[in-house]
Amino acid sequence: MKIYVGSMNPAKIKAVKKVFPEDEVVEIDVASKVSLQPFSDEETMEGAVNRARECASMNPDSIGIGLEGGVMELNEELYLCNWGALISENGKTFLASGARIPLPPEVAAQLEKGIELGEVMDEYAQRQDVRKKEGAIGIFTNELVSREEMFTHVMKLLKGQYQFQQQ
Repeated sequence: MKIYVGSMNPAKIKAVKKVFPEDEVVEIDVASKVSLQPFSDEETMEGAVNRARECASMNPDSIGIGLEGGVMELNEELYLCNWGALISENGKTFLASGARIPLPPEVAAQLEKGIELGEVMDEYAQRQDVRKKEGAIGIFTNELVSREEMFTHVMKLLKGQYQFQQQ
């Protein structure tokens, strides 16, 4: 089966390939149609769904996948959030979300100024392309959980729902 993934981010692509090793995975650059820095669960989920829809429209006999990272507010703190969407060959949408951890106040303050998390993390960690490697989740969990692992978990949740529906 062919699976289209709406991202060129290596961490996201690796997560899809890890969960769908038997399938052909095609990465394509599609727009999330939400803010560059989603600021709620709803907006982050919408970005994932938009990416999956665009991918699913590439080929009616394929699966479309969208993965989106963002932040959300809870009890006056900003938390990392992430969402995934899988649209099956018959057009059914499956959704899943994963890990959440609070962000340090100095990182949250930069995000509230309108700076994207990827840029903030590069400066904060004094590294390049954190979003394509360990991600903020990797930095703030002392690399015990990487961005790829976080999205792999989301992909397992999506694939499990998809397979359950196939029974």
